Amino acid sequence: MEGILKNKQYLYMTEFFAGMSVMAVEMGASRLLAPYFSSSQIVYTIVIGTIMIAMALGNVWGGRSADKNPDPDRLYLRILVAAVWIAAIPLVGKYVILGVSGLLILTVSNHFLVLAAFIACMVIFVFPLFLLGTVTPSLAKYTMGSLEDSGKIVGALGAFNTIGSIIGTFLPTFVTIPAAGTAVTFLIFSGVLLLLGLLYFISKKANRKGCAAAAVLFVLCSVFGHSDSFAFWEENLAYEGESIYNYLQVKENDNSVILSTNVLFGVQSIFMKNDSLTGMYYDYALAAPLMAGGAGTASGGRQDVSAGALPENGGQEVLILGMGTGTYARQCMEYFDGITVEGVEIDRRITGLAREYFALPDSVEVTTYDGRAYLQAVDKKYDVIMVDAYQDITIPFQMSSVEFFTMVREHLKENGVMVVNMNMQSGEEGSINAYLADTISSVFDTVYTVNVTGSTNRELFASQNPQIADVLAVRAQRLTDLQFKAMMERVCDTLEPCEKGSLILTDDKAPVELLGMRAIDGIIRDEIGYYKKIFKEKGISGLLNEM
Repeated sequence: MEGILKNKQYLYMTEFFAGMSVMAVEMGASRLLAPYFSSSQIVYTIVIGTIMIAMALGNVWGGRSADKNPDPDRLYLRILVAAVWIAAIPLVGKYVILGVSGLLILTVSNHFLVLAAFIACMVIFVFPLFLLGTVTPSLAKYTMGSLEDSGKIVGALGAFNTIGSIIGTFLPTFVTIPAAGTAVTFLIFSGVLLLLGLLYFISKKANRKGCAAAAVLFVLCSVFGHSDSFAFWEENLAYEGESIYNYLQVKENDNSVILSTNVLFGVQSIFMKNDSLTGMYYDYALAAPLMAGGAGTASGGRQDVSAGALPENGGQEVLILGMGTGTYARQCMEYFDGITVEGVEIDRRITGLAREYFALPDSVEVTTYDGRAYLQAVDKKYDVIMVDAYQDITIPFQMSSVEFFTMVREHLKENGVMVVNMNMQSGEEGSINAYLADTISSVFDTVYTVNVTGSTNRELFASQNPQIADVLAVRAQRLTDLQFKAMMERVCDTLEPCEKGSLILTDDKAPVELLGMRAIDGIIRDEIGYYKKIFKEKGISGLLNEM
C-alpha cells in the first residue's frame, strides 16, 4: 500500500460512501422514472431488480479483477468513471427514457410500461452501479492482511457499506430530493464519489489528466444538467418542483391553472378562472351531493335541491380523500350553498400549491395524512365522501379493498353517498374498474357508474339508499343554472347500475398495479394504433411527416 491507502480508514470510508451512493442512486432512479412511468410498485421492483443485477455482476467481476491485478488505481479509476456517469444522468437520462419509449411504442403491443422502464433503467443505471459493485471485493483484497483477520475485515467492510446504505436511503428521500430535487441529488452523491477518486490520485500524484477530465465533465454536467426541466418540451411553467411523494408541475393559461404530478399522463387538478364547469370528471362527481340525503340549499338561486320525502339537514358535509389542489372542493362550494368541505391530502406540498396557485379557500380544512389512516382516526360522518386518490397505475391498494370501502360506508350519514373516480376505463373483462366495481358492490347496496365523455375516467356512485338515481333525477330537473342542469341530466341519462360480481379486492390480495398496467397497455394500443400503421407503411420519414 502507498499514499493515502496506508491508512485503512480511507478504504473503509470508500466502502461507506460507495454504499451510500448506490442507495442514493436507487432512490433517485425511482424519482427519475416516476414522471414517465409512474411511481408504482412495478417501477420500484424494476429499479431494485436492475440495480441488484448490476451489483451482482460488479461483485463477480470486481473479485476476479482484484485477484488478477490487485492495483487500487484500477478501482479508483472505476469510481471516477461511475461518478461522471451518475453526474450525467440528470442531463441525458430523460432523453434516454423518451428515446426508449419512442422506439418501443412503435414496436411492442403488450407490457409497454414494464419493458420501457426496464430497458431505460438498464441503459441508464446498470453501468455505473456495475462499477460500484466492484468496490467491496476489491477493498476486501486491499484491506485483508492475513487469513487470521479475514472475518474481521469482511465484517467491518460490510458494516461500513450497510451504514452508508442506510444514510443513502434516508438522506435523498427526506432531505436532498424535497429540498433540492432529483437532479441535484444525483450531483451531490456523484460529487462524493468524485472526491474519493480525486483524493486518492492526488495523494499518489498520479493520473492527473484523468482527474482533470473527470472534474471538467462533472462541472459541465452540473452546469447543464441540474437546471433543466423534466418536462423540457414545456415552456413557461408557473411551477416545477418535487416533494417527498411527487414530481409537481403547474401550468397556467388565460382560462385555467393545471396541476400535473406525472409529466406524460394528464391533469390531476384544475382551476377554472371563470368558475365554470371543468369538462372533466369533477363535473360528473357533482351529482353526489344531489344524490345524498340532506343536500344543501340553493346557492344564489342557482338550484333548488330539495327532495320531497328525504330529510333536509341544512348544509352538507363533504370529505375528499385525495384532495389535490381542491378542484372538487371549489366546485362543491360554488354550486351548493352552506356546504362544508374537508380534505385529506398526503402531500403537503400540493396543499401549499393549492393555496398559492389554485385559489383554495382558507375555509377548506386540509389534513396532511393518508386517506385510510384518516378514516381510522376520526369518528365523524359525512353526507358525501369522494375517493380521488387514484392516479394512472399508482392506485393505493389499501384504498381499493373491501376493508377500506367498508370503512367509508361506516363514515357516511344515512342516505350518504360515496363517489369514486376510476381513471382507467376499459371494456376488457377483468379490468381494474371491474374489480373496483365488484368490490364496492359487495359493500354497498346501490352502485352506479357513468363514463366521462372524452376521457378514460369513469365515476362510481355508491350508497345504502336504493333511490339515489331517482333523487338525482328529481333534483336535476329543479336546477336553474342551465350548464349545471345539462351536466346533471347527462349523468342521469348515462348512469349504469352495477351488479354484484366475484372480482373482489382485499387487504390481503389486491393486484391493483398489475391490473392498472394492463389497462394502460390497452389505452396505449388504442391511442398509438394509427401511428403504428403509418410507421409500418411509410417508415420513419412518413411518421415524421404525419406528426
